Amino acid sequence: MRELADLTEELVAIPSHEDETAAGDAIEAWLRDETDARIERDDAGNVLAYKGATDDPDADTLALVGHHDVVPPADRQTTGEGNAGDYVVERREGRIYGRGAADMKGAVAACLLAFREAEPPAGRELAVASFVGEEVGGTGARHAIEEGFAPDYAVVAEGSTEYSKPGVTDIAVAHKGRRASTLVASGVAAHASEPEAGENAIYRASDAIDEVRGLAAPSATVFGERVTGSLAVTMVHGGETWNVIPERCEVTIDERTVPGDRADLARAAEAVDGVDWEIDQDLPPMACGDDTFADAALAAASEVHDELGLDAPEHVVKPHATDAGWLAEAGTDCVVCGASEPGEAHTESESVAVDVLERCYRIYETLGERAF
Repeated sequence: MRELADLTEELVAIPSHEDETAAGDAIEAWLRDETDARIERDDAGNVLAYKGATDDPDADTLALVGHHDVVPPADRQTTGEGNAGDYVVERREGRIYGRGAADMKGAVAACLLAFREAEPPAGRELAVASFVGEEVGGTGARHAIEEGFAPDYAVVAEGSTEYSKPGVTDIAVAHKGRRASTLVASGVAAHASEPEAGENAIYRASDAIDEVRGLAAPSATVFGERVTGSLAVTMVHGGETWNVIPERCEVTIDERTVPGDRADLARAAEAVDGVDWEIDQDLPPMACGDDTFADAALAAASEVHDELGLDAPEHVVKPHATDAGWLAEAGTDCVVCGASEPGEAHTESESVAVDVLERCYRIYETLGERAF
């Protein structure tokens, strides 16, 4: 499907790591040229479009969701120096190479074409959304939700290819979240020759770290699959010079959360005098709450795989946080299904397979036309 590859290349070529405006303009222009949809561009820069079920107050909404921001490119991925200039895009041996090809402008292109081609069933509104700010904490998704974006169901087109086995695009029914937090230990400065005159913040931080090591990692069960999070101290910063008892020490913690559970980090702070706990970022996990929708998504993917002579996809759990977490937190039942394979996103050699993009397009279109 040449149109899909060409649209992917067009979107990938547009720089969008500092300013997503031009990429959003291209998506909006394509929707206006190619569809009769009701199109919105909100104050954050998100692009939203809707079709079908305009006069049915009881209609539900299925959204195909992506994002058009990307992480900063490597020097080799631009035509200039220091991330300046246009993005370099290459197509060779059935893959498209360039910053954002896998994460996730290729999937956005597949969503756009599926949105154009799909005819939603009676009682169904079909939407497509491309958000800004996914790579910096989901700012675009959160803005859209605050402004009333509330689909009943969503297919978030982040990567789910080759999770269960090579050569398949699976349906992720859950993913982990990420909570970044800091334990701040406060002490009293003193000359290091008289340590008893002060309170050593590093010692207090060390005691708090011992408490963290004793905490259980969060865990949950989703669709019969055990989802286990993780908890790790990743940085410690304390002290200013070799001969002063430190009065402050910060401990950075990376926690991978799961649906319905968090580690009890507040206890680690409460157990040690002079230690406070601060949450820096909390990207929510996701679990699909509607078995019928999850099964319908898998059925659509299975039909496409069968038609292509591929192994059957499965329900899987994704280890990374996505905008599906924000949508699920707001009440949308989500699955994740997309072309990116593990290890492709955010790399200097980032790429996506054209045949997998076509596979995803067919899955999105099939599900978009299905009653469930």
